[in-house]
Amino acid sequence: MSAPRRPGAIRKKKKGPLVGTGGHGRKALEGKGPTPRAEDRLYHKAHKQKKAAERRQQPTGARARNPRGKVHEDLVTGRNSVLEALRAEIPAKALYAAARLDVDDRVREILQTCAERGIPVLEASKAELDRLTLDAVHQGVALQVPPYEYRDAVETGRTLLAQWQKRHVRRPPLLVALDGITDPRNLGAIIRSVSAFSGSAVVVPERRSVGVTATAWKTSAGAAARVPVTRAANLNRALEELKAMGYFVVGLDGDGDVDLPGLELATEPLVVVVGSEGKGLSRLVAENCDQIVSIPIDSAMESLNASMAVGIALYEVSRRRAGS
Repeated sequence: MSAPRRPGAIRKKKKGPLVGTGGHGRKALEGKGPTPRAEDRLYHKAHKQKKAAERRQQPTGARARNPRGKVHEDLVTGRNSVLEALRAEIPAKALYAAARLDVDDRVREILQTCAERGIPVLEASKAELDRLTLDAVHQGVALQVPPYEYRDAVETGRTLLAQWQKRHVRRPPLLVALDGITDPRNLGAIIRSVSAFSGSAVVVPERRSVGVTATAWKTSAGAAARVPVTRAANLNRALEELKAMGYFVVGLDGDGDVDLPGLELATEPLVVVVGSEGKGLSRLVAENCDQIVSIPIDSAMESLNASMAVGIALYEVSRRRAGS
């Protein structure tokens, strides 16, 4: 006979399963590993400060982003930069202007040039401009530049050679190929030199190389509208194909076996290859060159800037061609 219950007493039932879990709860005891650094946590103040510092290090020509963050356009930002870009006749799709923009002489010329060229002027708030320019210093204006349309390097070389062989043009084609150059200002200056000394085109590799950005457009001072910039999927293979067509390839390097004044190949269809200032020509590219040409300089100078070296070389080629 069971003991009588005391008034108000409640019999408690046992909680939890009557058998083991089979180890299913083991992961809950393992933890989540080491705590990520503050700058790697998306919503931490240190992460936001890190991203802001990275944006401040970007060049003046920023990139516009759509709401999903995909890069699709170049933007020239700042009053001086926008005005210089418009004066250089860079192709532009639209001008973004702040809603309450303080008008000075630069802004007046910017708006007048846009009106004359039929460039739409879109009003935007400061927050919208900050987002479009990735927080670059825009001073209330940003010029939208469409993506550059590259030609194929090999096909362009073939067309230029055929035009010369049929005597449609007087001088043989002259191409400048870039090996490992990543600074858009260098590219813009090289395009300008190619235009000044009757060059035909510029060749850039698809990977690990600079492209035609807003900064390159601005540095070229409008020459990018006259000189085609072509792309090669593989620079070495493109050089091999151009050589098979009849081009001679010369590389610029401080340790060349030929001094620039002795460049006898100047009057032939020519590809001049220039490497980065620090690394120079890559090994495979150097092996593909018919000659390695050096520019005599004072021994106190270690090397020349890539765009300066190209300008000097193209001047010598142009001088020799004019006397041939």
